[in-house]
Amino acid sequence: MHENLNREEEIKVPPDRSFGIVFTLVFLAMGIWVVSEGQSKGWLFFVIAALFLVVAIARPCILGPLNRAWTKFGLLLGQVFNPLLLGVVFFLVVTPIAVVMRLWGKDFLHLKSKPGLKSYWIDRSSAGQKIGSMTKQF
Repeated sequence: MHENLNREEEIKVPPDRSFGIVFTLVFLAMGIWVVSEGQSKGWLFFVIAALFLVVAIARPCILGPLNRAWTKFGLLLGQVFNPLLLGVVFFLVVTPIAVVMRLWGKDFLHLKSKPGLKSYWIDRSSAGQKIGSMTKQF
């Protein structure tokens, strides 16, 4: 095989400080959204955002385990949802198009057997481009 699929790639975890600032912004946005809806529980999100900001600025190393756990969770989500999403796209988009094309009798890959043909070779000399048309392109 030309590609080694068993390799272990090094996972780059973002810096703990930037992780804390991102989560500060996330909880701040959630707090603004909940408070704008008129719910009083939104202030809890502001407190969590303030805690994340203080820890991210003062001692970002405290956020290290949470940062690594969040990164591993993201990788797990990618391993689960990527095949699911590709399967959904295949079965809901590609397969119906293939069925419709077969019902219309299309054979884009020229796979149907043609016993009367002398050869399946497609002569390209008669089609469109002249020989040597691709020379001196630039």
